[in-house]
Amino acid sequence: MSLTGGNRNDITQLLPLLDKIPPVAGRVGRPRPRPDALLAERGYDHDKYRRLLWQRGIRLVNAERGQPHGSGLGIFR
Repeated sequence: MSLTGGNRNDITQLLPLLDKIPPVAGRVGRPRPRPDALLAERGYDHDKYRRLLWQRGIRLVNAERGQPHGSGLGIFR
């Protein structure tokens, strides 16, 4: 599924997409407004977006750029 046109980066729509996620059900009480973690591909490994996710309380779980393939992310998929 593509979020943007063919010549635009999908990363530009990451934060607006996260803002549209409905509250996540969990324990009894107030539902969480956002997920605990985001599983993403190597293309989303940018310091700017990692920092913005951290500020929202979301942990980014992805393969890091510059690391060899098979670096361990596959256990989460």
